[in-house]
Amino acid sequence: MSLKKFKSSYETLLNYDTFTVEHNDLVLFRLHWKNVEVSLMLNNSIRRETYEKEKMTKSVNSENSSKEKSEEHMDVRLKHCLAYVLHTSGTTGIPKIVRVPHACIVPNIQHFRVLFEITQEDVLFLASPLTFDPSVVEIFVALSSGASLLIVPTSVKVLPSKLAAVLFSHHRVTILQATPTLLRRFGPQLIKSTVLSTNTSLRVLALGGEAFPSLTVLKSWRGIGNKTQIFNVYGITEVSSWATFYRIPEKILNSTLKCDLPVQLGFPLLGTVVEVKDTNGFTVQEGNGQVFLGGRNRVCFLDDEMTVPLGTMRATGDFVTIKDGEIFFLGRKDSQIKRHGKRLNIELVQQVAEGLQQVESCAVTWYNQEKLILFMVSKNDLVKDYIFKELQKHLPSHAIPDELVLIDSLPFTSHGKIDVSELNKIYLNSINLKSECKLNGKEELWGKLHHLWKSVLSLSEDPLKVPDESLFLNSGGDSLKSIRLLNEIENLVGTSVPGLLEIILSSSILEIYNHILQTVFPDEDLTFSKNYATKRKSSDVNQEETSGKSLHQESVMPLNCDNEINAFIALSRGSQILSLNTTRFLTKLEHCPSAYSSDLISQTNIQNMKSLNPPALIGKSKDMSCVAKVSEEETSVMGAEKMEFHVRWRSDTGKCVDASPLLVIPAVDKSSATVYIGSHSHRMMAVDLYSGKVKWEQILGDRIESSACVSKCGNFIVVGCYNGLVYILKSNSGEKYWMFTTDDAVKSSATVDPTTGLFYIGSHDQHAYALDIYKKKCVWKLKCGGTVFSSPCLSLIPYHLYFATLGGLLLAINPATGKRVWKHSCGKPLFSSPRCCLQYICIGCVDGNFLCFTHFGEQIWQFSTNEPIFSSPCTSASEQEIYFGSHDCFIYCCSMKGHLQWKFETTSRVYSTPFAFHNHNRGNEVLLAAASTDGKLWILESKSGELQSVYQLPGEVFSSPVVWESMLIIGCRNNYVYCLDLLGGNQR
Repeated sequence: MSLKKFKSSYETLLNYDTFTVEHNDLVLFRLHWKNVEVSLMLNNSIRRETYEKEKMTKSVNSENSSKEKSEEHMDVRLKHCLAYVLHTSGTTGIPKIVRVPHACIVPNIQHFRVLFEITQEDVLFLASPLTFDPSVVEIFVALSSGASLLIVPTSVKVLPSKLAAVLFSHHRVTILQATPTLLRRFGPQLIKSTVLSTNTSLRVLALGGEAFPSLTVLKSWRGIGNKTQIFNVYGITEVSSWATFYRIPEKILNSTLKCDLPVQLGFPLLGTVVEVKDTNGFTVQEGNGQVFLGGRNRVCFLDDEMTVPLGTMRATGDFVTIKDGEIFFLGRKDSQIKRHGKRLNIELVQQVAEGLQQVESCAVTWYNQEKLILFMVSKNDLVKDYIFKELQKHLPSHAIPDELVLIDSLPFTSHGKIDVSELNKIYLNSINLKSECKLNGKEELWGKLHHLWKSVLSLSEDPLKVPDESLFLNSGGDSLKSIRLLNEIENLVGTSVPGLLEIILSSSILEIYNHILQTVFPDEDLTFSKNYATKRKSSDVNQEETSGKSLHQESVMPLNCDNEINAFIALSRGSQILSLNTTRFLTKLEHCPSAYSSDLISQTNIQNMKSLNPPALIGKSKDMSCVAKVSEEETSVMGAEKMEFHVRWRSDTGKCVDASPLLVIPAVDKSSATVYIGSHSHRMMAVDLYSGKVKWEQILGDRIESSACVSKCGNFIVVGCYNGLVYILKSNSGEKYWMFTTDDAVKSSATVDPTTGLFYIGSHDQHAYALDIYKKKCVWKLKCGGTVFSSPCLSLIPYHLYFATLGGLLLAINPATGKRVWKHSCGKPLFSSPRCCLQYICIGCVDGNFLCFTHFGEQIWQFSTNEPIFSSPCTSASEQEIYFGSHDCFIYCCSMKGHLQWKFETTSRVYSTPFAFHNHNRGNEVLLAAASTDGKLWILESKSGELQSVYQLPGEVFSSPVVWESMLIIGCRNNYVYCLDLLGGNQR
């Protein structure tokens, strides 16, 4: 191309005073920037500043470009349009072919020359490979300025100490543009002593391509008196190459104060437009959003694009927050994960870890989207415990890594970025190595178990051993730490240890040790402590053994229940409605159901039954006990007005209310309906539904998390307690009628059998019990092979009783004999209560899977969520849909074939059970009430999942809602039980 033709082609870019130098057929242009005013604008003038040395006002003529977008395009077919073609690396998404026009990249070169004040005396290091577009900037900034460009062989690049000597001792590099990972490879000491030393040759350090290091780390890298100008540069290959810049002020770099603030992205480069938009595409002036980059000529051709409108804005996948007009990087979309029900930016974990002493460099990965792994380069191989302890001081519990892997150096790609795939291989290799490590015996296990115990609980490594009777939860442990201890133990022994999690949560370290021994060394002659051996002997009941022995059978007073039978309807969590003794009051039922299910005998297994409306539960039945169902025709109502909450009453229980309410409505006098609920204050209360007046209050022996259950006759309330007792209280006075003793805490809620009047309940002593409260005896008990936390579920056809354990077992039991019918191992703990309907039984698991079985134990399907499921299921009247919550913050609706119908994202974990109910203001609308642990109550349309209303309670919520008529009852951790009126929704 002739010199004249070149000038004419780029006269808009070369409209300054120039002179040329011809040497060996190479023509160099020298541009003179005299009093040049370059307009740049950031987010429609979010911030305007004058950069004194560059004399630039940050603004961009976006208005003009937007007017011309529809009329003007850049065409890849035009001669001399393209400067180069490359591929994106694919590290932040799907690899793309990017064809870059001259007009897109030249402004970068022009601006960096001025920004870095490049002269003929400068030496630039070509840090980027030619496949990475920053290399174009490095090359042409040097050539267009007459500066030197240093090109180093790959064999030198991979050796940090040798590379540092070449760059800063032999060739005195003055300008370095690099990724933070490439800089970190030098290590803190070499960076401080050479790269950013007092007498370093490096005049400008520009870091980009990855998240910028924290200011605390950056300041720790600088030698005393270092004068290097440090820039944060940001951009994407799709708008090649850089888009913004920010120079870190000297006063911040020289400050001795600790600074945890992130570094802002700064100002747009020449010709660049930066916009931040929310998920709806609206420009964000303050708050969070995604970055979009472009500019009139700052456009490239992606993949098969032939023409692109001038001024096209490209989505970056990078999320930022704007505060007072300054843009701060939050992380890539890929780096935003949900863990333990909360959002987490894994780059935050890396920044915090990097700021710790003894950490030379580090990286964090989300391995298989299930484990958070911290990779660390450190001089000290014995710092794992210290690191975990320090991380717990600076990070929330959901951000603590699952594992820490020590490595010699961080692997990086040819573009100088962290090689995540290589890190995953390293982790996989570490797992394989651990699995190959065999313990030499139980004595070694005991010592290593002590070490893991202290490490997970961040206890000092003193010579004092952990007492044999130490309990994990009492020693500072919690649910997240228990999972970490489980993983560490299983890595140590090289195999999974079934039932270990529940042992960790409920037993001593000695019992944990013995449990591991039985799994890992099953053929050895194991030695147990005397106390433990005794306990094992007394509790090792044969799986099929039944017993009628009751440990506490004293009668408070005799009662002839046959003479005191009440007609009533009882509601409990999960839309469970039990209608008993209502022959005289029900006139609309055509046929009494022949199948029952769930905690209080579900209303879902109703055959040939018409819709039933809760306020008018009247009908006719051929039997004395009948199960009714809330009417649900389940058709979506479009354009319905949103509902509102109004507090009808609240009642102070004295401490947290985690139990769910039981609502009993007498068939004769609906106005005397009563709410029964217990709390951590040891109080069991009966509260008038309509007025909130406390009818009676009874103090039990310990805190109450079990939800109450009403007897077949209606005269008694049954509730479990932390002291291991099952209390039978008179429903009208709260007077203690009978107490049955188990060997551990009772958090399970009882289920009543409407055919026999027996109560079924589980205990942390790993047993299921059948109690005859009228004869005051235990009819049978069965060892379940694990702690029973959740509530049993009863089906009449087939006549099965279902229990779930923290050992991961789902058991089907014959209610009449206590004999086990079948069992299924889910592999992980079951905190969710089983729920059965006519054909299936469903349950959630802590591995995030929701499982569906036939009544004969065959698994039909499973649906996977992203986090553990503690929520119990709720079914629709037609049994075509099932609702449940997850710790991933979503409420799910699935068909009975396992297909997702909809999901709704809440603001926190969903622990409680949803409740489907009829909207009495609209004849055929069914709504769903649910609660998230942050205290929000959600009302959704059951068919579509559309939000109808939300209400914030002043405390956390683990209780499940119950709805009757237009009233919602729920417990809260602010010590109160609430009754809220649901108003609106097209009342008519």
